[in-house]
Amino acid sequence: MNATDGPPGVPLGEPVRREDDILERIAAIVGRRNTPVGEVHVGDDAAVLAPFVGQTLVSTDTAVWGVHLDATLFPLEDLGFKAVAAAVSDLAAMGARARAIVVAVTAPPGTDLEELHRGIADAASATDCPIVGGDLSVGRDVAVAVTVLGECPGKGAVLRSGAQPGDQILITGPLGRSAAGLRLRRTGAGLDHPLVVAHRRPWPRLAEGVAARSAAVHAMMDVSDGLALDLHRLCDASAVGFELDDVPAAEGATAEEALSGGEDYELLIVTDAPARLDLIFHSRGLAAPLAIGRIVADRATRGLRGAHLERRGWQHSL
Repeated sequence: MNATDGPPGVPLGEPVRREDDILERIAAIVGRRNTPVGEVHVGDDAAVLAPFVGQTLVSTDTAVWGVHLDATLFPLEDLGFKAVAAAVSDLAAMGARARAIVVAVTAPPGTDLEELHRGIADAASATDCPIVGGDLSVGRDVAVAVTVLGECPGKGAVLRSGAQPGDQILITGPLGRSAAGLRLRRTGAGLDHPLVVAHRRPWPRLAEGVAARSAAVHAMMDVSDGLALDLHRLCDASAVGFELDDVPAAEGATAEEALSGGEDYELLIVTDAPARLDLIFHSRGLAAPLAIGRIVADRATRGLRGAHLERRGWQHSL
């Protein structure tokens, strides 16, 4: 086979890009130079990691080009960033420290894999969690599957199932920024608009999650699919209800975007000691969480300002 007689799926005349050459360039993008002593990251058949402290947490997310990010509005690099950020946010939601990331990519021939992995590397750097391995395959669509590993020392991870009647419900920040950013981008806003950045480059609340775990909160999860859906899920897991007094909307976001927009990755926190939570956040230089309501015993009670709050938010139609 010569350089222009590509394998099946590669148009005639396109140069063949050899897998080893691509992997070498990707490794240069995502590889970390200061690998801890005794660990082996990218380059072998499997990564070698030092023992984890306390509980070991594992979570996997998949991001598909054109499904999780509008391919007509955003660069491919952003898909890589969002895929990693969403997966790492699942660790933040349980109060874990991120330790390692494994990334598997499928893509059609000709996809700019270096651009995609630059976004992956940016998110790994931003979350201080190294890429330690992964896989690459040809496929019909661009899809990024991210597996994250983390650790929870001490009393362990914070679950969704621990909310108790009388607990306060708090959120780490105003909601709706991501949904508002997508709306604005669709009407011509630039990629550098702050709300657009919130959509294309979300920030996992890792420090806030660890602080909340240190405050011995009862339950926690991230707001990935919309508060009006995720809070129902938390209360389902805990067999309780809720009464909300307010839903703080970010500047520039509508009330509906704050309720059901999703992809904010703020942390939803339930605790019986909000003063202790505030103190620990303050001691670590973090903004105090915002109180939005309370947990009630009747699991059928799911209200916002006295009216029933229906489940609504992002769900795949499978």
